[in-house]
Amino acid sequence: MTHVAFTGHRGLPDDVVPLVDHALRAALECFDAGGLVGTTSLADGADTLFARAVLDAGGSLTAVIPAADYRDAVRADHRPVLDDLLARAATVITLDHPESTGESHMAAAHRMLDDADELVAVWDGEPARGYGGTADVVAEARRRAMPVTVVWPAGARRD
Repeated sequence: MTHVAFTGHRGLPDDVVPLVDHALRAALECFDAGGLVGTTSLADGADTLFARAVLDAGGSLTAVIPAADYRDAVRADHRPVLDDLLARAATVITLDHPESTGESHMAAAHRMLDDADELVAVWDGEPARGYGGTADVVAEARRRAMPVTVVWPAGARRD
C-alpha cells in the first residue's frame, strides 16, 4: 500500500480545472492503483480533483476532517460534493477541533502526513494565504524529509 497525502489550492478558475485534473491524474499513474490510499480533507478545488482521481484510478480514499463544523464552514455549493466524497471514502477521520480554522486545517495536514509515504501538492510555489495553507503543508512535509510531488501545469493560475 502506498499512502499519498494531498494538499492543494482552492479557488482554481474554471478554465484551469481541466489542466490541474489532467496533471494530477498523470502524477498518480506512477502508483499501483490497487494499493493507492489517497488522503485529503476534501476541500473544494484541488482536493476534490485529487479525491476523484484516486477513486477513478481504483484507489481508496481517506478523509481527514479538520473540525466538527467543517461541513458548515465550506461553501454551500461544495456541501453536496463533500457529502458524496465522504460517502465514498473508505475511512473518515474527524479531528477533535470544534471550529474550522487555520489551526485545525494544519492539524489535519499533520494527521495526513503522519500516515503518508509521500505528499502530492497542487501548488503555485507562492506563500500560503493563511496559516495551514498549501505552502505550509509542503514545508512541513519537506521538514519531515518526505517526498513531495508538486503539480502546477503550464497555464495554471489561482483566483
